[in-house]
Amino acid sequence: MNYFVIYSLYVLLLSLLMGISTWKLFKKLGINPLFAFIPFYNYYLILKKAEKPAWWTVFAYFPVVGPIMISVFHLYLMRLFGKTSTTQRVLTVLLPFLYIALVNYDAKTELEAPEYLLPGEEEEKHGKESFLGSVTFAVVFATVIHVFITQPFGIPTGSMERTMLVGDFLFVNKLNYGFRMPMRPVSIPFIQGTIWDTGEKGNPKDDPKSYVEAVKLPYFRFPGWEEPKRNDIVVFNYPDDSVHIAIDRKDPYVKRLVAEPGDVMEMRAGRLFINGKPEVRMGDAQVQHSYEVYTSSQLDIPSLYDLYGFLPVVEQQTTNGYYYHFQGLTDDVAKELSQSSLVLSINEIIEKKGDKDLSYYPDVNKSIESQSFVPSTKINYSSTIFPHDKNWNMDWYGPVTIPKKGTTVILTSQNIRLYEKIITVYENNTLELKDGKFIINGRPTEKYTFAYNYYMMVGDNRDASLDGRYFGFVPETHIVGKPMFTWLSVEGLFQDQNSSYQANGKSLRWDRMFKATNTGELHKTSYTWLAVLLLIVFFGWEYIMNFIKKFKK
Repeated sequence: MNYFVIYSLYVLLLSLLMGISTWKLFKKLGINPLFAFIPFYNYYLILKKAEKPAWWTVFAYFPVVGPIMISVFHLYLMRLFGKTSTTQRVLTVLLPFLYIALVNYDAKTELEAPEYLLPGEEEEKHGKESFLGSVTFAVVFATVIHVFITQPFGIPTGSMERTMLVGDFLFVNKLNYGFRMPMRPVSIPFIQGTIWDTGEKGNPKDDPKSYVEAVKLPYFRFPGWEEPKRNDIVVFNYPDDSVHIAIDRKDPYVKRLVAEPGDVMEMRAGRLFINGKPEVRMGDAQVQHSYEVYTSSQLDIPSLYDLYGFLPVVEQQTTNGYYYHFQGLTDDVAKELSQSSLVLSINEIIEKKGDKDLSYYPDVNKSIESQSFVPSTKINYSSTIFPHDKNWNMDWYGPVTIPKKGTTVILTSQNIRLYEKIITVYENNTLELKDGKFIINGRPTEKYTFAYNYYMMVGDNRDASLDGRYFGFVPETHIVGKPMFTWLSVEGLFQDQNSSYQANGKSLRWDRMFKATNTGELHKTSYTWLAVLLLIVFFGWEYIMNFIKKFKK
């Protein structure tokens, strides 16, 4: 069903509950009780009676923001009838329509007479209300920015080193590719999926969620001013997040979009080829590969870290010297390192062609031939190459064509694992094999037409990245946005478990803060002006509004 049809049904349901639980209160306020049932207008009238900014009404039914504002409006209504104790406020917020209904149908409920205050007391009360109003606005303003415009995102792993550093915090623009409406509109602001982790022994699916799963809306995206294109750095929701069903609540990942819909992507000996040609890299792309290095004596790793930056490495002493496994070196760094007098040999680590990256492997071909095909459910996607019936690995992958919206493919036993997840998970169809034929939504067919565009996302740190080579294609429904700039960068904030050496302490990388990302340029544009503007609006809104009021007088 259409997003806005379901959205409208929710609004009508809330308005019905509002009317049933407040119509007598409206009557006591001198308002036609029928107005209690009219969406937006009912809250507009409450704000007018409470002498609060009426324009706040526009936020009444916004996803995520709406529940906050509705709770505020309810508190204002209850205050008009003297329900101001801590217990009464808590009940108003936690059991809104139930508690308000009890007040509404209580024959003793009366409109509270205006409180008489001495001049000093009046100023004190006005100051408290002004403070609470500022806090409310700050929370709502930040929530609107976070949900509808740009969202902060941290880099905890080295999959995009050295293009994006571990400890970078980005602002992600949600509008470039078109804003995706929230699919779980009732949620706690600023928390992505889980409120807290119950621990290693608990089931992550049982961790308390930051959203109400029962209140859900379908996927809908407004048009953007650009399409995701090859070489873009993109933030998206991790497709194989098994904890969260809601697409927009799955864990956010950041990778480079290496192949667009319709492209043919292939890895040959660790090198990426698109449409049969070597990849064309952006100017700021720092692609890395893993290397093994044998030396005659111990390397000064801290000095190398200071020289080259992020340098995950495992060190082992051998009978003839030392062995080092560098998780990610660029070709230039590897060349410089090879020129050291201590280095006996340096070789890029490349998996053998035909070896599978594998943790669980069903006998797919046998199950297809025996006509007992069942969509796979036991595969550990995080450590098994995609698709799971190919003799591929990180360094020898493909060729594979990226699915494009509107394109039709012939389904066979050789390609069904490639498209199975698209058909059943991303595009919500049923799939089975019966009498040698594929059955989609109860109908025999040998063809399938893709409903969405898909993309291949791969990390710049090619041998230390959980990316599309493992979880497969990323559908357009999972795209969050495009990184805009780095607002904070802290070295040593996240520790690498695969490295023998860690940064000593934590320090700010001032040269990266408020610098643009995703431009492809070595010298980045500064967004300091935007950060200052947002801080002024966020913290100074009340002062700005008071100044405008005084100016008008």
